[in-house]
Amino acid sequence: MKIGTAATIPFSSGSTKGTVSLAVTSIDKGDPADLTPLKLGDKAAGMVPYYVNFKVTNTGGTDLSFASLTQVKGLLPDGSEASEVMLIGTFDKCPHPSFPKGFTNGQSITSCVLALAPQATKVTGAEYWGEPYTLGKGVNWK
Repeated sequence: MKIGTAATIPFSSGSTKGTVSLAVTSIDKGDPADLTPLKLGDKAAGMVPYYVNFKVTNTGGTDLSFASLTQVKGLLPDGSEASEVMLIGTFDKCPHPSFPKGFTNGQSITSCVLALAPQATKVTGAEYWGEPYTLGKGVNWK
């Protein structure tokens, strides 16, 4: 799919199941200095951060309050996975909130995942690999 195009997908988080519309809205290159507060050490050496921004809209009849959609990965030009950084707590450059209370049909939220790419390449796509999909066989945006 093209970046900006929404896909309607089944969604599950624990015992909560519903339907959402998911669109990767942009992939933005950051500055390696952005990673300093994360204290990644050697994992960040020679890497450039990319912010994979996406919008989730509840399109089903289930209240998805407090769930979160985290199964989005950055992809390199050859289709392989970019390095992932699991964000815990807040990181202003890449907000990744849980769905708010009252996340019912028609409600939307924007979120972000952090991907790292070696300086010689870049993150050019993204994949949603949550259930019922699997990594490498999910919904892709480029």
